[in-house]
Amino acid sequence: MAESTPKLMESLKRLVHTLLSTGQTRLELLSNEWEEERFRITKMFMLGSLVLLFTGLTLLFAAVFAIVLFWDSYRLLVIGGIIALFVIAGIMAFNAFRSLCREKPKLFSASLAELSKDREQLAPRP
Repeated sequence: MAESTPKLMESLKRLVHTLLSTGQTRLELLSNEWEEERFRITKMFMLGSLVLLFTGLTLLFAAVFAIVLFWDSYRLLVIGGIIALFVIAGIMAFNAFRSLCREKPKLFSASLAELSKDREQLAPRP
């Protein structure tokens, strides 16, 4: 009986060590996913800002050019057409932005999948 106690303690130590190692691995995976998501959002924000800046400047100068080009004959028609194009483009951009926001990847999906696998492996077998 005295000999089984050290073996039991050794088994418990190995079990605790395994659980702690698994927990550490899962936390590291969670941390990596968090960093990747943060980097992706920052990159999206920066690139989106540049797109908005340059597209806005291009549209502004194109509109001014068209208005100046038709100033003597059709200035009100051109101004109305440009406004209509900007409204349509704004609606399309809003719809694209909304769909992009809806299709974002589920945060921590890899960590959740690994934890689910761990739970299944540790579940008691009937």
